[in-house]
Amino acid sequence: MHERQRLLAMIRKYDFYLNELQLYLDTHPQCHQAMRMWQNYHAMRQKAVASYVRQFGPLQPMQIDTSNGTWNWIQGPWPWEKEAN
Repeated sequence: MHERQRLLAMIRKYDFYLNELQLYLDTHPQCHQAMRMWQNYHAMRQKAVASYVRQFGPLQPMQIDTSNGTWNWIQGPWPWEKEAN
């Protein structure tokens, strides 16, 4: 598996864990073990997203750098274009 696909798979995995833990915490807000797990997976997801963005570009428009006054969200190949895969 290429690094791009590996990172995307990790991000999806962490998203699943975080969503499930959120549902659990909604009904068990005092569960310290679940809260620690949520915090741990959240940190791992942030690290994976940062690595992906650094290597392959933003996953969401909120992750682009607009400090130079340009909108570069649409630069580079789109995920469905051959060059992106």
